[in-house]
Amino acid sequence: MRGLRASAVVLAIGVTTYLVTAPVPAAEPPPTTPEPASVVTVTVADRAAFERLVDSGADLTERIRPQADGSIQVDAVVTPSQLAAIQAEGARTQKAPTNTPKATQQDRIVIERAVWMKTRDGYFLSVEATSGAGAAATLSAAWRGVGGSSGTVAMVPFVDDDVYLGHQFETPAPAPQRPIWVTVTSATGGRADALVREWPGGKAPDRHTPGYQKDFVTQYMPPGQLNDRIKALHEQFPRLTDIIKLPYLTNGYRRHAQAQFGTVVVTSKAYGSEGGNDVSIEAVNPGAPSSPLRVTVNGTRITVSLATDASGTPVSTAAQVIAAINAGAGTLVEATPYRNDPGTGVVAPAPPTPLSDFLKAPASVPRTPWQVLALRVGVHRDGSRTGVLAYAQEHAREWVAPLVTIESAERLLRNYQRDPATRRLLERTDIFIIPTVNPDGANYSFYDYNFQRKNMVNYCPAQQSDPAQRNTWGVDVNRNYAVGSLSDGYFGASTNCQSGTYAGPAEHSEAESKNVIWMAQTFHNIKFAMNVHSYGGYFMWPPGAYKLDGRVTLPRPTDQQLDFFLRSAKTIESGIAAERGTVTWPQQTGPVTDVLYSAAGNSADELWYDHGVYGWDFEVGNDLWNPQTQAWEGVGFQPDFAEGHQEALEYAAGLISLIGVAADHREDR
Repeated sequence: MRGLRASAVVLAIGVTTYLVTAPVPAAEPPPTTPEPASVVTVTVADRAAFERLVDSGADLTERIRPQADGSIQVDAVVTPSQLAAIQAEGARTQKAPTNTPKATQQDRIVIERAVWMKTRDGYFLSVEATSGAGAAATLSAAWRGVGGSSGTVAMVPFVDDDVYLGHQFETPAPAPQRPIWVTVTSATGGRADALVREWPGGKAPDRHTPGYQKDFVTQYMPPGQLNDRIKALHEQFPRLTDIIKLPYLTNGYRRHAQAQFGTVVVTSKAYGSEGGNDVSIEAVNPGAPSSPLRVTVNGTRITVSLATDASGTPVSTAAQVIAAINAGAGTLVEATPYRNDPGTGVVAPAPPTPLSDFLKAPASVPRTPWQVLALRVGVHRDGSRTGVLAYAQEHAREWVAPLVTIESAERLLRNYQRDPATRRLLERTDIFIIPTVNPDGANYSFYDYNFQRKNMVNYCPAQQSDPAQRNTWGVDVNRNYAVGSLSDGYFGASTNCQSGTYAGPAEHSEAESKNVIWMAQTFHNIKFAMNVHSYGGYFMWPPGAYKLDGRVTLPRPTDQQLDFFLRSAKTIESGIAAERGTVTWPQQTGPVTDVLYSAAGNSADELWYDHGVYGWDFEVGNDLWNPQTQAWEGVGFQPDFAEGHQEALEYAAGLISLIGVAADHREDR
């Protein structure tokens, strides 16, 4: 800029005098608006590369698909710059051929599972096998079926943290008729045969009387509507319900207000809704030569009068302006440098700019700490019956998940008088339903940034807290629990406050995780729990985390317990399938560490290991078969409501099947 001189300039701020050296002209103003994000299917070369992607804190969905060439395909929520960063690490958005090493000697093949599924789109086959040659083996499965039907499908290796777990189909393969027999062969001569069995093959859902009522959800619902819905159910069915006010208030849908001019970021001391949005700031040229830098406050208006040189040109650097604001207006705001900017650039005059919390929800959405509610349902709500906890929306962007709990509650209460099967459930179980664990993040997802995963508590330091980064703040509630956590050395969470899997500053630092565990600590009859998530079509249980060195998982349940988990899962999945023929894949049914990835500090692990609660996880939103493309397609976090509606109905049937499992359970007293 013209008029800058190399001599020192003395600036006066109130009664404080600063001696500063010559400023550097300001660069192009940095962005103040967050980058847009989208869901992108990313492919990495192998499982090791996938683990590096997880470890980087990338915001991955639960839709993970091993590929025939050994690569891993996963849906990720990324901004353009994040996508560029992971592409620089070798990830690609289009599948490319790679070479797979061949085994050099005949190996021993064991077929671990061969099943057929009958869905609304026809028959599908899924096969899992292990090879004595490990991941280097090239396996294929040939099958024969009803009416002379047949086919051959390539199998892909499943390797996790350098541990070979077996071979499986990339996705279930379509079959024109029901498969009967399968033969798995290796390129080096190994072979095994097996009868193909039905999946899931669990207990058929209870028969309901004619007139059984269902289909009670008509739209996606933000937290306020979810709470209103369960309050209305309590008012209508007071003899069968209670409302439980969970003790830990969340942060609330609120943020501190901010403004940015050049490389100066100004943040209000008060939340925007509590006065921060009333503050404004301006930077002015005083119009006189050799003027000192001054900051004045008039009510909630802050004026920065920039220092000038002998020619009247502003010369105040960002660092000087930041110091001046903090000295002169520190009761209202705090000024910080933009990210890691050194503050040597000159600050240009800026018009009056109101600080904003940038929150867009209507005034009807409270800006105060939120009390999470649970609906308790049952005839005997005194702890004498087996308790079932259903909780949803730990991750804010999963809009279908709360609808599963609301649909289930409606079915249970409205069919109690007319349907003996429903009456049996309410007489033999004690049901606790939390429609939204993370209401603050959910409100932010509905009104501000639909891909919000975390809550709204910002632990980021100043260099990560400018307005353009506001969509990255928060804690992943389902990484904030105290068993198998990041601080315990387990894998699958991040210390980076901007990561999608940020675990928070400490175990149970968040009100949301405290509330879930409070339920188990308070109601000791809770023996079953279902954590409803989306999307990807998984059904999982502990262990959910492992340590990287040697892939050491949390203690695995006993064989008897694992058998109970699996038998119950088949029953629950049969309930889901009965709604519209959607079948959860066998290779996506099992312990989290076996079928998905390590998720350090998740809630199901703490419920299981610390409280003895059989903890399951739904991943609502199974892939849908496209008969035109002959491929499975993902549905996303917020599908068109026509699809989200169907997902809510089918998984509500699954949740009610879980309550049936609990009703049949005989606790060892």
